[in-house]
Amino acid sequence: MMNEFLNMTVLWAALAFVAVLIVMPFAIRLAVKCGFVDVPGGRKAHESPVPLVGGLVIFPLFMILNTLSGAPLDAVWPLYAGMMLLLGVGAVDDKCGLSPRIKFAAQIAAAVLIVFPGEASVSSLGYLFGGEEFKLYYMTIPFSLIATVLLINAINLLDGLDGLSGGLGVLIFAMFLLAVHLSGDFAHVTDLPILIAVLLGFLWFNMRHRWRKRASVFIGDAGSLTLGLLIAWYAMHLGDYKGGVIEPITVAWILALPIFDTCAQFARRIKEKRHPFSPDANHFHHHFRNAGLSVTASTGTVLLIVLVLSLVGVLGVYYGAPLPVLTWSWIVLILVHIAVSLKPVRYQNAIKAITKYCRPSA
Repeated sequence: MMNEFLNMTVLWAALAFVAVLIVMPFAIRLAVKCGFVDVPGGRKAHESPVPLVGGLVIFPLFMILNTLSGAPLDAVWPLYAGMMLLLGVGAVDDKCGLSPRIKFAAQIAAAVLIVFPGEASVSSLGYLFGGEEFKLYYMTIPFSLIATVLLINAINLLDGLDGLSGGLGVLIFAMFLLAVHLSGDFAHVTDLPILIAVLLGFLWFNMRHRWRKRASVFIGDAGSLTLGLLIAWYAMHLGDYKGGVIEPITVAWILALPIFDTCAQFARRIKEKRHPFSPDANHFHHHFRNAGLSVTASTGTVLLIVLVLSLVGVLGVYYGAPLPVLTWSWIVLILVHIAVSLKPVRYQNAIKAITKYCRPSA
């Protein structure tokens, strides 16, 4: 029975991957014909217009295939409604540009959908510091709403290199899947592989590799906003101590880099007396490009760091590391990252020094 279930899971994931490979080229051609492209200029590094339909292909396919695989609509419709809202608003923003207020309002509305009818919330953070359980009580709803909006923005802000946002999504959901598997709970063994598969299909067109010198499609604001919402949905459903299957500190380590980077950028911009959401090229992934690394090397290095941080949280809990040690280590890392990020040149100089040291001598 279990083998049959796993075979069906693999089948749905394979179908999702192939569906993206089939649909994406048609969507790319249609986007070019309609002018739905990202035009080079300003802080953008690409040299020619790139279609922005990645998210508009993979996430509708996920919703369709996830439903056909047996996902209960009465449980997932709030997620689907939030996804469609962000896909619509993001697509309009990609095409015409929207005011930050409208986008922020859409993010809040999507957060409300998954927190209230979707019942995605965090009521307890478990025994983070040992001793008593860290319950949120009346802060449950505010914390859950704020966390969702911050995650949506965190993923959106990290969408800056070919393969980065899609690769980040694959790693995060794969780590969720690993943690779920280690916990012995198989409730999400079907939907997470489908989600990973559509992102892998997108990466075939978005990540630079042997057969593709540069991205032929971007995920777009529509896709990055929706990806952030999906991450928030699974993080809260899986990581709430009162009903989830993953320790909250594990979720914190899996999401460490997006959280670290967003907090650091907000702190730096406030220190510089700028709006926290004002754009610039000093995010964590920009440090590697500014230090002279290629796009491929920069993306690969950032994803490797995400993988290492995630494994600390997943395997640390699995092998019995004390929760307070994991908690205080996480806190120290975010404080160090914020302190270093206040002057981005510190990271750039460190990366240059490391790459110079690691480069083989002639």
